Amino acid sequence: QLQIVESGGGLVQPGGSLRLSCAASGGFALGSYAIAWFRQAPGKEREGVSCINISHGITNYADSVKGRFTISRDNAKNTVSLQMNSLKPEDTAVYYCAAVFRLCSSDQTDYSHWGQGTQVTVSS
Repeated sequence: QLQIVESGGGLVQPGGSLRLSCAASGGFALGSYAIAWFRQAPGKEREGVSCINISHGITNYADSVKGRFTISRDNAKNTVSLQMNSLKPEDTAVYYCAAVFRLCSSDQTDYSHWGQGTQVTVSS
């Protein structure tokens, strides 16, 4: 049974950095899947943050995080990371990692596996 687990969330001051990690367990290889990060702030809908395809490391980012967040994957370690720099209070949300076979999708219903989420709070 595939399980995806996020880690690395926490409380950080504005302008600070955090690194989120997404790991797979249950004998599941992330290498066959595109992996995306989504986030959901209180009272708001869940939104896509970034995604990385399986081939050539092709990535995409929401406009709100471009230039500040970087997604990367290490298939040998079966992990995907999201480096978040220059964090802002509006980045506060629960961040979710999700997997879709092969290619990134803007449709959240295409994602077959989701983690439980990790809280990121940006506050002074």
